[in-house]
Amino acid sequence: MREISYLEAVREAMTQEMERDPRVFLIGEDIGEYGGAFQVSYGMLEEFGHERILDTPITELGLTGAATGAALIGMRPIAEIMFMDFTTLASEQLVNQAAKLRYMFGGQSTVPMVLRTPAGSGTGAAEHHSQSFENWFVHVPGLKVAMPSTPYDAKGLLISSIRDNNPVVFIEHKLLYKTKGEVPEEPYEIPLGQADIKREGKDLTIIATAIMVKKSQEAAEQLAQEGIDVEIVDPRTLRPLDTETIVNSVKKTGKVLIVHEAVKTGGFGGELAGVIAESEAFGYLEAPILRLAGREVPIPYNRNLERAAVPQVEDIIEKARQLATLKV
Repeated sequence: MREISYLEAVREAMTQEMERDPRVFLIGEDIGEYGGAFQVSYGMLEEFGHERILDTPITELGLTGAATGAALIGMRPIAEIMFMDFTTLASEQLVNQAAKLRYMFGGQSTVPMVLRTPAGSGTGAAEHHSQSFENWFVHVPGLKVAMPSTPYDAKGLLISSIRDNNPVVFIEHKLLYKTKGEVPEEPYEIPLGQADIKREGKDLTIIATAIMVKKSQEAAEQLAQEGIDVEIVDPRTLRPLDTETIVNSVKKTGKVLIVHEAVKTGGFGGELAGVIAESEAFGYLEAPILRLAGREVPIPYNRNLERAAVPQVEDIIEKARQLATLKV
């Protein structure tokens, strides 16, 4: 199978869905002639024209409101927020309108829109362009939240998100854009709410999201040389969450380490720990649930400090070693 980048997989998913369904369009800042802040939509303006590739002024609130309104009248918009940090500006329309309208209207109206946004650190973009807010949106009933870690997942999950009749927050990590993997040329769907076991193992489970999946895989390879066999579970969608796959993995290994880039306080790791503690997996635990997350600081501009602010491969290895020796 051919290999393409994560970025190309996202672009291909949007292109194929726009070719298939004339109701799909892309709206955002600098997505047309400029091709997007990370060049994800490069070339799409030439293919689809200004009527379906809509460049907006710098108004995250406005473009999200336009997408919400368009979805209500039968269109299927893809709204791009240039950096996840600026979803703070879009939140009124996304959280108070898009997420609630189907419920408020008793199901008579739907809001089939996708809000795509790049998140995370690692590019030296500092405090206002490097944050991870995924759990803010997981907290909102009515929103679905997808967070792919591979090109294959990015294409399949985005197609599913575009076809879904509910608003989906689709989070793309900046450092994953250049990573490559096998991706079919034809359109395909990965169901929202279906986790994936990225690596089989027997000694402990790592549950990781986005770039932390890749880092956990690197850590697992090194840990294998020490005789520690790691299983890696990627939820892929945080809401809805595939609890069955997570619970079964923890029952199998008896130990679990949760790794994400967002800060620990209020992060998705706490939700995962709660799900495990309330499930039948709790009785299988041989050690406390451990979490490894970003430090409680804004993301620094300095590259060394930026690196120290979020988990790295060596941090995952150290935490996994610690867990491997723990007992209840």
